[in-house]
Amino acid sequence: MKMNHVGIMVGDMGKAVEFYTHVLGLRIVMNNTKVVEERETAIGRMCIAVFGEGFEGFNIAHLVTTDGIGVELFEMKNRDERHDLNFARLGIFHFCLQTDDFERVMRKTEEFGGKVRMDVMRYHPEDESKPAKMVYLEDPFGNLFELYSHSYEETYASEYE
Repeated sequence: MKMNHVGIMVGDMGKAVEFYTHVLGLRIVMNNTKVVEERETAIGRMCIAVFGEGFEGFNIAHLVTTDGIGVELFEMKNRDERHDLNFARLGIFHFCLQTDDFERVMRKTEEFGGKVRMDVMRYHPEDESKPAKMVYLEDPFGNLFELYSHSYEETYASEYE
């Protein structure tokens, strides 16, 4: 299988689109679009099946990474402004993007209302031949994301050889 997309709940669609495009460099495929609760279309019926009766509607935007992975942003009508990170909760924990410019992304994350959760660290500080780095950050809505300097395989392959 290949990864197709990830869906992320946000509290303010305009702010979210600005963050994900200006900070993380994603490209807009379909900008902020209203979806209302209805049964006349396949999308309407699918939304009722997923969100349940009475979800009232939401805004959605479709973005894409440079390697073609989709990012759907959802802004529900009835929502909390920001969720608390609960590391004991089951489910999606974070998503990860790869970049060569940690400093720019970290600076812009804070500039656009996000949070840098830690200093950049190397996965293998004891081995100069393995330069992979990582850092955890948050978007303005409390969604956790990570940056890697190298591909997933490059970062982990030698770990278990």
